[in-house]
Amino acid sequence: MAAGCAPRSEARRTGGVVVGSTATGVPFSFYDVRTNTLTGAMVDIVKAVAAQAAMPVEVQVTAFSALIPSLTVGKIDLIAAAMLRTPAREAVVDFSDPVYAYGGAVVVPADDPGAYPDLARLAGRRVGAQVGSRFVDQLAEAGVGDVRTYDNLADILRDLRLGRLDAAYGDEPIIRYYLRVTRTRALRLAPEFAPGAREQVCLIMRKGETELAARLNTAIAAIKDTRIAAIVKAWGL
Repeated sequence: MAAGCAPRSEARRTGGVVVGSTATGVPFSFYDVRTNTLTGAMVDIVKAVAAQAAMPVEVQVTAFSALIPSLTVGKIDLIAAAMLRTPAREAVVDFSDPVYAYGGAVVVPADDPGAYPDLARLAGRRVGAQVGSRFVDQLAEAGVGDVRTYDNLADILRDLRLGRLDAAYGDEPIIRYYLRVTRTRALRLAPEFAPGAREQVCLIMRKGETELAARLNTAIAAIKDTRIAAIVKAWGL
């Protein structure tokens, strides 16, 4: 499962995997300062899938932009994060069966009276999106020219509050969770926005890991309607 240059770990020594997950993808994966642990829906899901597969697992904090490079060089064996399945990524890595699916959301200042039923309405505006995400590509495809990329959604929404951006576009569950938890009155979702499609969230592995893929998919199928569904509900997704 691990490349020869990869660091040793207790999980690998016992036939398991090292999982990379981000610290800023609330509620999918984030660092909880109260408990000093990485937590979130995708962290819970990968642990549940690994337990079903009788596979030891170790979860490590990895920056979103470093997830795929860390996987391909063998620093980690799986990615469990809010990283959507796309054709470009499928050319580089393999995906498990889906564990969840969602689309994007547009958020604007609360005093913006505009309607944003589609991304084309953001043309001519300063729009923030997360670097390396599918949402940057979607904005470009819609003809939005002024796209400013950030490492995480928290920084995007901060700059939107401060007036450095006119809109933000990103993961709908993460944005909705942020607005609900912070109770900010400075920002609002565009309720009329209709994402083109709900895109798949999967566990991600290196190309050609057929045995690992089979174990993961068998485990996902066994618990998707029970344990995974309960995790999704518990995190309010």
